[in-house]
Amino acid sequence: MNIQTGKLTAASKPGAYRTGADYLAHLKATPRSIFVDGERISDPSEHPAFRQGAKQVASLYDFAFAPENIEAMTYVEPETGFRALRCFQIPKTAADLADKRKAAEMWAEQSFGLMGRTPDHVANFFTGYAAKPSVFAKSGPQYAERVVNFYKYIRDHHLYVAYAIVPPQIDRSKTAANQSEPDLYAGVVREVDGGIIVRGGQQLATGGVFADYLHLSSIHPLQPGDENYAISVAIPMNAPGLKLYSRRAFATQADNSFDYPLSSRFDETDSFVVLDDVFVPWEHVFIYRDIELCRNQWWMAPSHAYGNHQAQTRYATKLRFLLGMAKRMNEATGNDAVPPVMVQMGELAALASIVEGMLLSQETQATIDDEGVLWPARNMLYAVMALQSEINPRMIDIVRELTGAAMITLPSSVKDFDNAEGAKDIERYYRSSKMGARERVALMRLAWDFIGTEFGNRHQQYEKFYGGASFIVKMNMFRNYDFKRAGALVDKALSLPPVSLD
Repeated sequence: MNIQTGKLTAASKPGAYRTGADYLAHLKATPRSIFVDGERISDPSEHPAFRQGAKQVASLYDFAFAPENIEAMTYVEPETGFRALRCFQIPKTAADLADKRKAAEMWAEQSFGLMGRTPDHVANFFTGYAAKPSVFAKSGPQYAERVVNFYKYIRDHHLYVAYAIVPPQIDRSKTAANQSEPDLYAGVVREVDGGIIVRGGQQLATGGVFADYLHLSSIHPLQPGDENYAISVAIPMNAPGLKLYSRRAFATQADNSFDYPLSSRFDETDSFVVLDDVFVPWEHVFIYRDIELCRNQWWMAPSHAYGNHQAQTRYATKLRFLLGMAKRMNEATGNDAVPPVMVQMGELAALASIVEGMLLSQETQATIDDEGVLWPARNMLYAVMALQSEINPRMIDIVRELTGAAMITLPSSVKDFDNAEGAKDIERYYRSSKMGARERVALMRLAWDFIGTEFGNRHQQYEKFYGGASFIVKMNMFRNYDFKRAGALVDKALSLPPVSLD
């Protein structure tokens, strides 16, 4: 995009496949402002905090467009005749939705479900917007046209969009407009020729350092008087005034990939966003000072449903990885057939199967609205999301019980294998009946990186809150459960005719 004119300009021919090399070259060609460890950097593909994460994203593009995967990972867009990533497909049938899930699963397996905001996540939100432009048209036909045009642009160029849709935690007792300063929360501060100026902070921008664009909006409820914050815009990551403050980069703490097999590869990074008078052209303004539409973009279009259908696919994949890891650890110690262990593994399997079953039921119980738009079954989606904050810690706790001290009685690092005296003891005492010492230590390091390191603990926090606070998700469940049908059963019971008990 040409930032000065606000015109959409293709970096490559529309429909041309995006390779990993293309993606990495684009990161280098679009310098951004990222702050980490007191340093301001412009190219995440070269910095140790981010380069392995960038390579993982690049590998997703290579995977998607590989000849053996292209049928599953892409579809032919009828409007253009081009192949697009499956995440951009607007599903017409439950089978289409299943195809989207299978593609999301194939990508999720590349990171074992550990990268939650891969390019198919926010893409699904914009797919939901494009499926229901009538929602945006209520604020004016230009908004519907803009959001559909942007969807087509990122679809046809296979672009990666991240989002920041939660305001800073400064004073949650006050509305956006009543904070101590009017530009603490991200919002519009003025109109200029060709667009608007946006200023303020927003979170969480997971994956933002790797993305092509940032979708900035608010999923938190806004009140009358908060109109300046009721916006939805797209901003290129190299826009002047857009700054990303990364949380601690776990990759820099991982000094080798043996001891940190996950931290060293799959840290997608979360960032706080600061907008210092960022210009946004009108073409990329999808909601403008409209509190009702800012709320409705999530719930009146299938955006939230499509995005979280992908997220639950990723989560189900992650749980499958967790169960495989637990099973391998049991096999290594010879506990696999011990009845108490089988009971705990059975509980893990039951919980993972609930998540997967609820995911599949979103497809089998999908509905089509009066505009012909297919929606995943929202009661099934929000039911599993509402329970995730309880399911995930329970499963992690079971694995902790299964492993006991095994994850914390390991050699200090892989370097201990290089010490002749130490290696002899390690080979003798760290082996199991099923595997050698090095293999067993590698397995336990994998488990510890998943559960106990900073990377692992960030994931426990992420799974608890990525879909919103538990009470918010449960309110979504409340709104989508068929209480009318449930109440009808009660009414039927109350209207039963009297019977003689003689």
